Amino acid sequence: MDFAPIWDRLSQNIQALPQSTLLMAAVAAMAVGVIGSLVVRFSPRVGRFLRSASTLGLMGILVLVVLQVSRLDPRFEMAVPELGLPQQVVEGHETRVPMARDGHFWLRAEVNGVPARFLVDTGATLTAVSSDTAKRADLTPRRAGIPIRMQTANGMVAAQLTEIDDMRFGNVAAHGIDAIIAPGLGPTNVIGMNLLSRLSSWRVENNVLILVPHHPQPAAQAD
Repeated sequence: MDFAPIWDRLSQNIQALPQSTLLMAAVAAMAVGVIGSLVVRFSPRVGRFLRSASTLGLMGILVLVVLQVSRLDPRFEMAVPELGLPQQVVEGHETRVPMARDGHFWLRAEVNGVPARFLVDTGATLTAVSSDTAKRADLTPRRAGIPIRMQTANGMVAAQLTEIDDMRFGNVAAHGIDAIIAPGLGPTNVIGMNLLSRLSSWRVENNVLILVPHHPQPAAQAD
């Protein structure tokens, strides 16, 4: 049996551990609990305090993970600005996107004022930007983001959560949108269901994708 692929995947996961603040905090909380269990024999009060702190820490981390997963799932309408995560808002008039020759819907958008080309993918859960787009738009990874792994043609790759403060295309303006920085996608940027689900409606008619947000916005200039 060839263990090389298994070892490579394990190595990638281990290397990704320090990049997740939440995961490192969970490890630290569990370590405090273990220390508390050892200390309780010699100092019951200190041991119980450490174990209680460990339990509370793990509960807090679990709450943060649940809230973040809720934001990433388009079936939920949760926004948690009190935890430092911006409310996700999409507004504007109807925008029409004709189908391209390759059978996909492509549009020109601005991410924090930086122009970028996006593929509209109704099968993608999250909006994704390439490393180049993230750099040009000054998008930085969310330090307390949950770890993201995604399947690509080259296998599993690590992706980093970020937030798009301002994204515009056609008559649509989106603010505080969760996204991932996905180096495995190459130069491709993707608009996923976490943005589309916040529109008033979207549909395809005669090979034209029609996006209908909630509130009117001035039309963005065509590239």
